[in-house]
Amino acid sequence: MPSNKDLPLLYEDNHYVAINKPSGLLVHRTGIDASETRFAMQMLRDQLGRRVYPAHRIDKPTSGVLLFALDSEALVEIKKGFEENRISKEYQAIVRGHAPRSGEIDRPLRQLLDFGPKAKSEKEQSALTRYQLISKTETPYPSGPYQTTRYSYVSCEPQTGRRHQLRRHMAHIDCPIIGDTKRNAAFREQYGFVRLFLHAARIAFTHPITREQIAINAPHWPDFNQALEATGLTPR
Repeated sequence: MPSNKDLPLLYEDNHYVAINKPSGLLVHRTGIDASETRFAMQMLRDQLGRRVYPAHRIDKPTSGVLLFALDSEALVEIKKGFEENRISKEYQAIVRGHAPRSGEIDRPLRQLLDFGPKAKSEKEQSALTRYQLISKTETPYPSGPYQTTRYSYVSCEPQTGRRHQLRRHMAHIDCPIIGDTKRNAAFREQYGFVRLFLHAARIAFTHPITREQIAINAPHWPDFNQALEATGLTPR
């Protein structure tokens, strides 16, 4: 995790700033992780010397593009974009198994609640994810009853914004994201990596103030690239 003053800036103008958040860093203070003392919002505020307002949220173990507004008007406008699904988002993930070449996962999800790790609402919400295979591999390490272990590198575009949507949808098609379930302990034992291999690679939107077309790309953090290389998933 970076020190207090070196969060990588991906984009900055008079209204918005985007960083490449490392895995393991919370966006802001929360009662769920009361012991944490470092937060992206506070670190960026200290780095820029001004207040910042999170425009959206990505999970603590997820890395990648995190967008902040620099004033309340800009915050209101960009939040509308997220709420109305007018902002395009691409995530990349390393998953267990051989994922299909491409597809859609149209599966409603019960809302996850904050008062317990397994607490969910009774009502389901519509949820749609499109995904595409980037590369796949089969390693000589045994896994359960199998003599080899399969992995895939995929691109996912959530069309809705449900909590843990990608993690839940990929698990539904038997391709759980590495680091998300106990079934992936073999990955840690074989390669020594300890993180959720989910990365917010890109967001694109029409700037609410200037009306420019904005695309913000986040390069992988070194551990993500090292995991791709170790498993043979790096695209050639």
